[in-house]
Amino acid sequence: MRRYSLRVISALVTLLSLLTPIQSHALSNFKEAPSTVWGHTFAGKSTGTTQSRPPKTAHVEQKSKFQVNYKNFPDWAKKDFQAAVDVWSANFASNVPVTIDASWGRTASFGVLGSARPGNYFAGFDGAPDASLWYPSALANALAGKDLDPGNPEMVIQVNSMATWDTRNDGAPRSNEYDLESVFLHEMAHGLGFLSTDSYDSFFGYGTIEQPTPYDAYTQLPDKRRLSDLPSPSLDLGNALTSTLVWAGESGTAANGGKPIVLYTPSRYEEGSSVSHIDETTYANLGSNSIMTPNLDSGEIYRDPGSLLLGMLEDLRRKPPVGVAVGVPQVVRNAQALIADASAIITFDPPANARTAQITTYSVRNLKTDQVKSATSSPITFTGLKNGTSYTFSIVSSNTNGTSDAVTTAAVTPQPDWQHLVIDPGANIRHITSINFNGKPLIAYSNAKTGILKIAAWDGKTWKKTTVDGAGGTAGRTKSAITSPISLCVNGSGTKQTLHIFYSESDDRDLHYATFDGKNFIYDIVDGNGVQVNDYKDPVRVRTGSDVSISSACVATAGGIQVFYRDESQGILLGATKAKGAKTWSYELVDGDRKTDGRSTGDVAFHLKALFDGKKTYVVYDSVLTINQKKEPTSGEVRVASRNTFAPGDWSYFNLDTSGSATPMTGFDVSIAKTLDGVQASWLISSPTTAPDANRIRWSLIQNPPTQGVATSESFGTPSKYLNTDGTSIAYNCAQRICVLDTARAVPTIKLVSSEQNTAGSDSAWVVIGRVKYLVASYKGDLSMLRP
Repeated sequence: MRRYSLRVISALVTLLSLLTPIQSHALSNFKEAPSTVWGHTFAGKSTGTTQSRPPKTAHVEQKSKFQVNYKNFPDWAKKDFQAAVDVWSANFASNVPVTIDASWGRTASFGVLGSARPGNYFAGFDGAPDASLWYPSALANALAGKDLDPGNPEMVIQVNSMATWDTRNDGAPRSNEYDLESVFLHEMAHGLGFLSTDSYDSFFGYGTIEQPTPYDAYTQLPDKRRLSDLPSPSLDLGNALTSTLVWAGESGTAANGGKPIVLYTPSRYEEGSSVSHIDETTYANLGSNSIMTPNLDSGEIYRDPGSLLLGMLEDLRRKPPVGVAVGVPQVVRNAQALIADASAIITFDPPANARTAQITTYSVRNLKTDQVKSATSSPITFTGLKNGTSYTFSIVSSNTNGTSDAVTTAAVTPQPDWQHLVIDPGANIRHITSINFNGKPLIAYSNAKTGILKIAAWDGKTWKKTTVDGAGGTAGRTKSAITSPISLCVNGSGTKQTLHIFYSESDDRDLHYATFDGKNFIYDIVDGNGVQVNDYKDPVRVRTGSDVSISSACVATAGGIQVFYRDESQGILLGATKAKGAKTWSYELVDGDRKTDGRSTGDVAFHLKALFDGKKTYVVYDSVLTINQKKEPTSGEVRVASRNTFAPGDWSYFNLDTSGSATPMTGFDVSIAKTLDGVQASWLISSPTTAPDANRIRWSLIQNPPTQGVATSESFGTPSKYLNTDGTSIAYNCAQRICVLDTARAVPTIKLVSSEQNTAGSDSAWVVIGRVKYLVASYKGDLSMLRP
């Protein structure tokens, strides 16, 4: 059975980030894309000679700090890695520490000595020399002066443990041995940005570069066209990847005596080598200036980067020369005007020939006022509009050769944000959920900045706030930041109920549990702190050592407590139960382990919710069935597991929604609520034209077969997590803002709640106070109640 570990896929804390390979961190800020292309060092020939050891270089000044997270590394290899780190810390300038995840183990090909890739890629950040290009993590952080993605490493390196290494740390490999420090010096250069993001289809001959980097922009064909500007995918690009290419950067060229540096582009494309190295034949036997050739011969040694490599890395910090504009720009694609408060946000995708056309500007005209705004990328925002008035806009793209035809958006009518009332000033929430406790509304929320988990209970006049965890302390409290979704459930009656809170933290990633009787908290750890991973094939279920921090959902009844959660290490849905009077937890595997008994072998429970309707426990969750080479989900399901006991064998299963030709992907997030008609679930779906991004909201009563409702969100922007339904209204994120879909109307309608853009997404919760329904969410950095 195939398993996918999403911790390896661009730090995927939620399924949406996986489903959105290019993630915008603000419509006016930067974007992030996963790194999937590796640069290799291949084992070269055995020379039969031993190279004399280079003199040890003294590095007086550190220009940066590197932190290496080792996995399975022997001590001798750590010493060679540290030696390479010392060299690069003296040659790569950055005020932001560079974190490296390094793994020691077998590789798929014995001929590969080592491989590396950046952590991720970033575009449009403050300090980017060229906003149209994608910069690798370490370089982007250095240019921005801050860590753009604190949760992920800047570099990932893998080393082949089966190679014949010099293990003596003497810097003098024998004629049949490979020098590990040399491999690290080479691979760290790939991680720092000496890497093209191209790919090649060997059957059809097509080349592809989806996110061109500065490395691609400095790589030129003999006719001066930049590799980054060629159509993608195309045969033209495929031919370029297997023909002569040179480095056109000023510093690299100067280091090569004024001549362009010839790159390694064999006529038969070599994955992990072609383009991302200098030519093997041209630059052989040049001492340190041979370090970025694709092969390392046995006995060969490098102890510094060499002037060619340092010159090329210096070029990457500057804006590449403008490419050659070919033709006039075509029309922009997917033009939309989005509703905002007294504003409109105009979004569009570049023309199909954007790279070859070398577009210099986009201009948007307000057709009602004739106001024109120009920029070099989407989106473009018009402010000062009148709420309730209809507007349309036209967009053209221009270059040095001319201007495209205009594209006109559909009409939009700006509307005001909802009114807001502050609950907790400065509480910029990460996650939030709500429940009724002792007959009154209660919300639980974590602060995105401090990592502290709090509850706020309505006492009839005001919100009484209490810290639960994340601020340190004794008796089971943690000082680690609370970073996971939070689940709440209650049991008991009247004003003597018990509140059950489940959550996880950023360090150990265990599933924590706190109970509250209205006065005191009791703390426990449910799972994740086992001595080892409880393999999904093992029928005996015990505590596991897996990461169980991704999702949780709980149900509390008179019979006891049930909590369900994702095992991130194995992609399965686990459960733990504590019957009334029991002192310990009982563990079970709910789904994701086999395709029998109605179960699934999908990668399940990135998002899940649970609910007890008085008779049955329902667990609703999403499932990824397949992913493509870009690590994007291509099919999935929204599933329901239900039972009316605590017995692991009593589960029954069915699908609320399944991917198909009309709906390539379903899931993205889930939410449920109890209604007069039953239990209702909501989720998101994509269409063939938007996959892997969602474009519609779907909901249904939990029944088999389901009766599905669906709504689109064109005038408000792409729908995304977080979903939150109370059974009649679905709150969701729309173009990084908050919208609400009213499903109780004969014709479902959408309203804008908040125009404030939140790059990480805005979680929300419903509460009712004095028969008035409010949505609770972050608003301008404060935890607030919002209503029309």
